[in-house]
Amino acid sequence: MTSKEIRSSFLAFFEKQGHRVVPSSPLVPHEDPTLLFTNAGMNQFKDTLLGKDTRSYTRATTVQKCMRVSGKHNDLDNVGPSFRHHTFFEMLGNFSFGDYFKREAIPFAWSLLTDVWQIPKDRLTVTIFKGDAAVPRDAEAYDIWKVLLPAGRIGELGADDNFWTMGDTGPCGRSSEIYFFRGASVACGEELAGRTCRGVECSCDRYVEIWNNVFMEFDRQADGKLIPLPAPSIDTGMGFERVTAVLQGHLSNYDTDLFTPILSAIGERAGTTHRGTMEPSDVSMRVVADHLRAMTFLIADGVVPSNEWRGYVLRKIMRRAMRHGKQLGLQEPFLHTMVDTMVREFGDAYPELRTGRDIVAQVIRTEEERFDAVLTSGLPRLEEILDKAAAGNGLVPGEAAFKLYDTHGVPRDFIEDMIETRKLRLDQEGFDRAMEAQREKARAKSAFKGSDAKDATWTASDPVRAELESTGDKAFRGYETTKINTQILAIFNGERQEVPSLITGQDGYVALTETPFYLEAGGQVSDAGTIAGPRGEARVTAVVRIGNWPRLHSVHVTSGELSRRDLVSADVSALLRDATRRNHTATHLLHAALRHVLGQHVKQAGSLVAPDRLRFDFVHVSAVTREQLLEIERIVNEQILRNTAVQTDVKNTQEAIAAGAMALFGEKYGDLVRVVSVPGFSVELCGGTHVRATGDIGLFAIASEGGVAAGVRRIEAITGLDSLASFQRQRDELGVLSAALNSRPGELAARISALQDESKRLVRELQQAKMKAALTPAGSGSAEGDVAEVAGVKLVARQVSGLDKDGLRALVDQHRGQIKSGVVVLVSPSDGKVSIVVGVTPDLTKKAPAGQIVKQLAPIVGGGGGGRPDFAEAGGKDPSKIGELLAASRDVIEKMLSA
Repeated sequence: MTSKEIRSSFLAFFEKQGHRVVPSSPLVPHEDPTLLFTNAGMNQFKDTLLGKDTRSYTRATTVQKCMRVSGKHNDLDNVGPSFRHHTFFEMLGNFSFGDYFKREAIPFAWSLLTDVWQIPKDRLTVTIFKGDAAVPRDAEAYDIWKVLLPAGRIGELGADDNFWTMGDTGPCGRSSEIYFFRGASVACGEELAGRTCRGVECSCDRYVEIWNNVFMEFDRQADGKLIPLPAPSIDTGMGFERVTAVLQGHLSNYDTDLFTPILSAIGERAGTTHRGTMEPSDVSMRVVADHLRAMTFLIADGVVPSNEWRGYVLRKIMRRAMRHGKQLGLQEPFLHTMVDTMVREFGDAYPELRTGRDIVAQVIRTEEERFDAVLTSGLPRLEEILDKAAAGNGLVPGEAAFKLYDTHGVPRDFIEDMIETRKLRLDQEGFDRAMEAQREKARAKSAFKGSDAKDATWTASDPVRAELESTGDKAFRGYETTKINTQILAIFNGERQEVPSLITGQDGYVALTETPFYLEAGGQVSDAGTIAGPRGEARVTAVVRIGNWPRLHSVHVTSGELSRRDLVSADVSALLRDATRRNHTATHLLHAALRHVLGQHVKQAGSLVAPDRLRFDFVHVSAVTREQLLEIERIVNEQILRNTAVQTDVKNTQEAIAAGAMALFGEKYGDLVRVVSVPGFSVELCGGTHVRATGDIGLFAIASEGGVAAGVRRIEAITGLDSLASFQRQRDELGVLSAALNSRPGELAARISALQDESKRLVRELQQAKMKAALTPAGSGSAEGDVAEVAGVKLVARQVSGLDKDGLRALVDQHRGQIKSGVVVLVSPSDGKVSIVVGVTPDLTKKAPAGQIVKQLAPIVGGGGGGRPDFAEAGGKDPSKIGELLAASRDVIEKMLSA
């Protein structure tokens, strides 16, 4: 079977068993700050397993894109030497959300493996959880397996093998693994050492795990406590690469058709062939092949190389691949040329690779060029550090080495190779301390950055908590209206403690049975407005989500008192809501216009929709030109002028995406979604609020465009009355400029250009006059009056005023031309600082190099500098010492010439 046939047959099997085929979620886990990347098939179903989210189906099957490069699930260091470890991999999975459990899940797995894929039953061995102090032995799983295979092929292992957790917290449970026996002919290190192969617990390759049946029973808390899930569920899956190797009869995953086309493409470029050995060239080819898959899928999902968090990991993976490429002799950028191979092999299963092909290749090419620049700039720094260590005790400081690795991007193994070559030692403890400090910083950035309201512990009585949980956050009425009559369910003070009421001047939180207030999501900020009751009124400043409670309104009581059970009027500020709606619909139009002008690779990477502006981040590797910005702006305003009615429908998520709806970055979608469309132009999944027709937006104006990260651009824009105000301000400023320059608006550019040319001419003339005056000092009648002789060599050492650095350089050249052979030292004070320029004629550069002269003179005026043997510059901050510097120049040069 080909890998494509294996993938499709897995999904088809479980679809026949009543499972919904759900597409893979992105590698970036939206709204889950506990994960760096999606690392298991169940990630997208986490809330469903916890009972926080409901779906229209209770059985699902997926082929999920996964990355394991951090924390407990970190396979990065094994990639290359290992034949079956990867950074990126696919996870085949089937799931039950409170539907079936062990008695169905285990036979499903057995039937697929032995009936559909026809794996010999006697080649399969299974394991169950043997139990520990916290969780008992899985006797139920044992009894089910005993019906399917002999008891002698049922092993019992501990928590490290048969208790699965997604992370430090979250859904977890006992598991049962299925192993394939490759045969006794596969070498075993234990037997070679005279011992006995330990079967599934052995580190040899005779047994390979191909399936993990996870029985989700608990929710692990931060303190380690295991809380039973609302309903026991199933999360089972298998590594696609491993099972493909088994079904295709290979010991190594890299010998399957998932990798052979990639390895062939690499081999063609490197002039070699992957032979499947542990030779350095084969290890490097496996590293490049694995990392090429990882970088392609990550970039296609919107991750770009950077020095922070996910982008940092991507950059590390990319540079590791580049490093191994150079070990294969590939000195020129080559990874970007491999993208077409990736698209050809995986584009059918993952269409985002086809649509993102151009941007993926561009980002990789840019990073390859940046890496070459890193080596060019980093090697001198590394050499300098190694020279200092060699001159000292032979120990390379760990912090300095880590800075090269972390800040300058020089690969760690490259640094270690250079240290070993020079027979030096690395301060490993110092390096590790710096590494841990960086990890702490990354963890801090990855921590949830919600408001205090979301992070805090809320205190509520059992009846109130039960009522809040039973009501849930399902009573949003803001799509239909901005004002409703409703009732207060609960009130909390500023310390998140339940209180019966809030009075004038107090801040707190209010839960309502129904609300028109939008909760910040998808980039759109929360609504603001008022809540008014029979005895008081409060200003709503924000809206927050707490678990599955109704949304809480952050309020400041402006008068009277608000009490629990009060019947109140909840009123969203129509002015702010309308402005926000204009900007949100404009964001959709902008997104579509960007894809039209820049290409279909453009993908949203973040957004902000506020009443006063919109901000849109998108994946694109180069700056948007002025002409492109004008075209984008024109297209959006053209759609506004058409005054097309904006349509909103509720559809099945996968059907909507299949029909062409764009899924937005940062949004988490359930089974049913709102589809917002401007017919004939834009279709997006969106839970935000929008205008009735595009004409409501008014004028759309781009305020700025710039880069925010490698491969990510940002556009800020304004609409409605804000764009009108901006137009009026610019019109007034244009009028003031026209009056000041005595020109009509259409002539301003030419008039300003002429004034600039005139200014440059006058500056040149003034500079020339100053240089002429400097060359002819007062009382001498000639520049020769400043020439002294030191050890038989001419020296010009003098202070000049009124010249910038360019003028000083030119004056040095003129002096050198006049004296023919000698040294020139010029010093110029300006704004409390000192500029020093030293020039040496070619015949003296070996005896008195300019760089050495300036290094000795600059400290006199509190500065430093350096340069070439013939020309050097420095700066200082003590003009009062200029005379001392000039006097010292004679001694410095005399010592050099006499040496």
